[in-house]
Amino acid sequence: MGLASFGSGSFAQASTVQFPTANRALLEAGGEERFYVGTSGKPWTSGQFGCVRSGGGQLHEGLDIKCLQRDKRGEPIDPVSATADGVVAYVNTKPGLSNYGNYVVIRHQLDGVEVFSLYAHLSAVRPGLKPGDPVRGGERIATMGRTSNTHQKITKDRAHCHFEFDLMLNERFAQWHDAKKNGERNDHGNFNGHNLAGFDPAAVLKEAAAHGGAVDFAAHLQSRPEMFRVAIRAKSLSILRRSPRLLQRNPLAERDGVAGYEVAVSFNGVPLRIIPRSAAELKSPAKVTLLGVNEAEWRSHPCGKLVFKRGQAWTLLARGQDWVELLTY
Repeated sequence: MGLASFGSGSFAQASTVQFPTANRALLEAGGEERFYVGTSGKPWTSGQFGCVRSGGGQLHEGLDIKCLQRDKRGEPIDPVSATADGVVAYVNTKPGLSNYGNYVVIRHQLDGVEVFSLYAHLSAVRPGLKPGDPVRGGERIATMGRTSNTHQKITKDRAHCHFEFDLMLNERFAQWHDAKKNGERNDHGNFNGHNLAGFDPAAVLKEAAAHGGAVDFAAHLQSRPEMFRVAIRAKSLSILRRSPRLLQRNPLAERDGVAGYEVAVSFNGVPLRIIPRSAAELKSPAKVTLLGVNEAEWRSHPCGKLVFKRGQAWTLLARGQDWVELLTY
């Protein structure tokens, strides 16, 4: 596919998105406390997306949505449904293998952006649901629960559905992990959390509600604040094959050839926009060059831990270097 094919014109129609459970208190004035479940002993704010835990130092990459229905034992029984049309990508029914417990991941091809939705801590996955199964938005896929492998168990009063929207950084993550992580376990293949970069589901759900369910995911991502930009010398990035609308056209690179890419990145590693660059535009011979950092965004999101300021110079931390390696593997 040529660069000219990556224009946005053929992907103008927005996708239809809905809440994954019947709890829609997020849309009501002052309804957050009835929508979110906080961590043990913490307020509802710790159930939001972002740097909301450990004094801002720990990322929570989704929403913890409170249950509305319980059985006679006090266990949650809320249905959990697909947020949009898609295909089941991964199902984990061995809760001991993940702090997400039982969870389901659905792949959505939404207007030129490949998005994954994730539903975790499920008490049960719909019998027979397996990777490759097509699902419709609103179709029941599981039942809310409180499964996890964490030392501190999820108590009945905190039962919830952990819900995410993610971009997959590389479909060869499993190979990269085996090559780079020296025998470290990876029980979930490409659906390891290190390969899924999340963006705020609450913002998406609110946008959908305000527009009859419609969300243009490329435009939504491009409206998110960026923390830093990097220039990467690489002939191709696999994420562009799967999410072509992340690409911003550059006539010079189209004319002279692509020698690398400039990537605008969120605080936690979501590629927001990718600009092809010609050899003449890449000022440094280095494979990776940190071009700039939004310091205000960096200070307000201490949990990102991808870049750091040493004296007057910015540098990629080890996690940031891993991020670049994974994006280009």
